[in-house]
Amino acid sequence: MPGIQRRSFLAGLAAARALRATPNTPPRPAQNLDGRLNLIEIVVDTWGAHYMGAYGYGNLETPFADAFAAKSTMFLDCYSEILPTVPVRRVLSTGRRAFPGLLVDNPDDPRFRGWHSLFVEDVTLSEQLRSVEYRTALVSDNYHFWKPGKNFGRGFDAVHWIRGQEEDRYATGPRAGIDINQFIHPSQNVPENAGLLSWLFTYLIARRQWQTEDDWPTARLFSQAMTWLDQNVTDQQPLYLHIESYSPHEFWDPPEDYYQAMMRVPYTGPRLIHPPDSTSVLNPAEIAHFRALYQGLVRFVDSRLGQFLAHVEELGLMENSIIVLTCDHGTFQGERGEVHKGEGLLRNQLTHVPLLIYDPRQSPKKLSGLVQHTDVAPTLLDLLNVEIPSRATGRSLRQYVESGDSVPTQYIVGGWDNHGFVRTPEWNYIDRWNPGEAYLELYDVRKDPLETVNLVWDQPALAADMRNKLMQYIEQGREYVQGTWTNVLDDPFVTLIP
Repeated sequence: MPGIQRRSFLAGLAAARALRATPNTPPRPAQNLDGRLNLIEIVVDTWGAHYMGAYGYGNLETPFADAFAAKSTMFLDCYSEILPTVPVRRVLSTGRRAFPGLLVDNPDDPRFRGWHSLFVEDVTLSEQLRSVEYRTALVSDNYHFWKPGKNFGRGFDAVHWIRGQEEDRYATGPRAGIDINQFIHPSQNVPENAGLLSWLFTYLIARRQWQTEDDWPTARLFSQAMTWLDQNVTDQQPLYLHIESYSPHEFWDPPEDYYQAMMRVPYTGPRLIHPPDSTSVLNPAEIAHFRALYQGLVRFVDSRLGQFLAHVEELGLMENSIIVLTCDHGTFQGERGEVHKGEGLLRNQLTHVPLLIYDPRQSPKKLSGLVQHTDVAPTLLDLLNVEIPSRATGRSLRQYVESGDSVPTQYIVGGWDNHGFVRTPEWNYIDRWNPGEAYLELYDVRKDPLETVNLVWDQPALAADMRNKLMQYIEQGREYVQGTWTNVLDDPFVTLIP
C-alpha cells in the first residue's frame, strides 16, 4: 500500500503547534463591508467524542482538534437526535427533529427511517444564509449526498464533490490483481457478506489510483476547501463554507505511516479495513490491528483538519469567522466485543459527539448540559444575527455561548430506526418503540460512564417512566417528520412504508 512522506507527517504536527502558538495573527483580507461574520462548518463522519482527545476519554490524542477546542466553546454533552449519516445531515441542515422519521423504500441503500432527501418545506441553513446575501459553498466527499434523489446541495452557490469514498462508483476496471482475502477476515468470506465484498472491490478498484497521501479523498477535500477560500475571501461578502468529511467512516484505510504510528504489536494478517462486527472471531493482534487502522485514519483526518485551520488563520479568517466542528456519531472499537455501529447500540460510544463552536467575540469555555444536533443550526443563525426559520425545532444556545452557563436540560430523546434512547444527566435508557425484538437497556451514567452494566431489570419504575418519555416523544413528533418531496412519490420505484 502506498505510504506518506515522513516530512508531510511532521509538517502536520508543526502546523498544529503553530495553531496553538499564534492565536492573534493579523487578518490579511479586509473585513466584510457590513461587519458580518463568516461561517465555516465542518461535519465529520464516525468521529465521536470518545476518540477526540479534548473530551478526555484517553483513547487517542488528536492535536489539531484539541488545539481548536482550546479556542472554542466546547459542549461537553452533545448527542445525536437521529442516526446514522443522512438523517443526521437533515437535522444539521434544518435544525428540525427527524426521529423517528419516515421509512422510504427506494433503490438507495441503506433503508433506515429518515434516510431520504430534504422535504420541499424544509429551510436549510445554506438557504437561509444565501437569502441574506452570504456566498455559500459545499465541499463534500460524502457520496450519499449526490446519489439520485438526494438534494443536499440546496442553497449552495458552489458545490464540489470529492470522489472515491467507500462504494462511490467513480472508477471502473478489472478485479484482476486484487486479492480480496488480503482485506477481509476469513469469517467474512461467506455468501451473507456478498454486499460487503462488492463494496470492497468497488473501493479497491478506485484505491489503486492513489499514490501519495495527497490522493486520499480527505486530503483532496480539505485542499478544495482551502482553494475555495482563496478564491472568495477578498470579495468582502460574508461567506458560508460547509465541509463534509466522510472519513473516518469505514473503510478504515489510512495512509500507511498513520497506521504504523498507531500499531503497537506485530501483525502479518489481512488489512481489515472493514472488520467483523464482533471481536469474538478475532485474536488480540487482529483487534489491535483494526483499532490502529481506525485510529490512524482519525489522526490523518485530524492532520488535514489542522492544515485547513492553519490556512484559515493565515487568511485572517479567525478574526471574522464563526467555525464549528461536529460529528454525526461515533463507533464501537471492541467495547463489550462490539465493532462499528447499529440501531441497538445507542450507548454513549455511539451517540456522544463533539460540538465545538469558535466565535472570535467569545472566550474559550466548556459547557455542560445535554444538547443535540437539532440545536446547531438555530445557534449558528442566532450567532450570525440571522432569523431562525419557523420549521426549526431546536433551540439557540447563544445565551450559553455568551454567558458560559451550563445548559439546563432535564432529558433528551433520540434514536435510530426502530430503537430510541432517553438520556438524562443520570441515566441512559434504550428501548424499541414499535413492535419487534427489543434491545432493552438502562445505565447509571454517573457510576458507569462507559455504560457496561445493564440495570433495566433492577429499576422497573424508572424504566417505565423512561419508556413513557420515549413514546411521548414519538407520538408528539410524528407531524414533525412529515413533508413532501418534488416528484419522488410519483416515481414507480419509490414507496412509503407505514
